[in-house]
Amino acid sequence: MNDKATTPLVEMKGIVKQFGTVEALRGVDFRVDRQEIVGLLGDNGAGKSTLIKILTGMHTPTRGQIYFEGKPVFINSPHDARDIGIETVYQDLALVPLMSIARNFWLGQELTRGFGPFKTLNHKAMAEQAREALLDIGIRIRNAEEAVAMMSGGERQSIAIGRAVYFGKKLLILDEPTSALSVKQTGEVLNYTRRAKERGMSVIFITHNIAHVHEVADRFTIIRGGRKIGDFYKHEVTEMEVAQMVMSGAVPDRLKLPDVVEE
Repeated sequence: MNDKATTPLVEMKGIVKQFGTVEALRGVDFRVDRQEIVGLLGDNGAGKSTLIKILTGMHTPTRGQIYFEGKPVFINSPHDARDIGIETVYQDLALVPLMSIARNFWLGQELTRGFGPFKTLNHKAMAEQAREALLDIGIRIRNAEEAVAMMSGGERQSIAIGRAVYFGKKLLILDEPTSALSVKQTGEVLNYTRRAKERGMSVIFITHNIAHVHEVADRFTIIRGGRKIGDFYKHEVTEMEVAQMVMSGAVPDRLKLPDVVEE
């Protein structure tokens, strides 16, 4: 058996995070397997945002260890996270509205022409390659030179997701990706999420909308009060059961592990 294939892409073990006297995370274990979409769920204040901020280098854990592709890693900044292949698409998308689609696609990695101090941006190449790269994963754009400000929320999400796929990221974190989108736009974003998986990426999908994540996720991790309630594969649970666990923290009897005793 291929050890690489069976080793989780990401594994967070015993993650504790304290802010003064407040313990936001209380020994959480979390994993994402290769080419897997995990729905990370929990009510407001459950700790899911804190967990993701630790994974992306915005917070340092008080205790615990992160493993990436089986190796211990220390992620001290978002730059560290991107360097190892983690890309996060936040609700604000980190896109520059007045810049073109192409400029946003290549932001920080612009193509240039010329030599030395005489280099200039190669706008034509960036536009052509951005359009082709997005089309390759099913995203059609009208004009790569169009300003992002002219795009819908769903279209903006597609650009951010497409950029992560193109630049070979291994883990895509989507933070409330369908928030405030229309039904049609939501469907498009869910399709792009599936495409990311098909291209070999793993995805963490954070949302309050259980109906949306239930469509695309392979597995759900539910957090409540800084503790993990459990991991549940899609075929094991109904959408209603997932919603009930998020709201109450109570695991249905049929899903409880034999050695789990509730306090």
